[in-house]
Amino acid sequence: MINYRFLNKITTVMIVAALSFSCKSSVSRNAEQAKATEKPKPQQNLIYGDLIIKQQSDYLMIPVSLAEQNEDKGIDLNVSRSYEHERSNQLYNIIFYRKQDGEAHLLLNKKAAIASFDLLEVKAANKPTTRVWLYKIIDEDTNTDKKLNIEDATIGYLSDLSGKKLQQITPNNTRIISWVIVPSQNAIFLKIIKDSDNDKKFTKEDKTNFVRVNFDK
Repeated sequence: MINYRFLNKITTVMIVAALSFSCKSSVSRNAEQAKATEKPKPQQNLIYGDLIIKQQSDYLMIPVSLAEQNEDKGIDLNVSRSYEHERSNQLYNIIFYRKQDGEAHLLLNKKAAIASFDLLEVKAANKPTTRVWLYKIIDEDTNTDKKLNIEDATIGYLSDLSGKKLQQITPNNTRIISWVIVPSQNAIFLKIIKDSDNDKKFTKEDKTNFVRVNFDK
C-alpha cells in the first residue's frame, strides 16, 4: 500500500514535470501534418536521476534532466561540483518527495535550466543551524540564441529544505562567479558579474559586484 502511494504521487508529479516543460501554444494535428515537410524538431526525453537523500531534510530529491536527441544539441551545461550530471543532459527541475506522507511537488513551475544546487549549512553562535538550498538557475535567454545554456545569465536562488519558499537573490542579467558563507554574520556573500556593456555576453570588460544575503531576515 505504501509503495503504491509512493509510485502514484511520484508519477503524477513526473507528468506535471513533462507538461511544464512542453507547455507551449497548442498546435492542431492537421497543422502539424501540414508542416511535415519542415525540419523535425529535436525529440525531448525526460531523465530522472538518482535519489538524493539528506539526513537533515524530511524530503527526498529526484533531479529531472532533459536529453536532446539531435546532432546539434546546443547544450553544454556545466553542473556544480556538488551534484554533477552528464553534460549532454540538461537539468531543468527537481522533484521533492516528503518521506513521511508521500507529498510531492516540483521546485520550478517554469522552463529553466538548473546549473547547480548546493546544500548550505550555517552554524552561527547562539543561533539554530540554518539549512537552505542554493541554486544557480538559467531562466532567461539573455543572449537571444533561443537556447538556455551557460552563455546566458545565471541567477542565484534560495529555497528551504522542502524546495519551497523559492526566492531570487541576485539581479537579472548577471552571473554568479563565486560565493562564501560568513557564519558570524549568518549571511552569504556572492560575487557576480553583470553584462554592463549590454553586448549579451559576459566578458572581462563587464563590471563585477557583490551581493549580501542574510539568512535570518
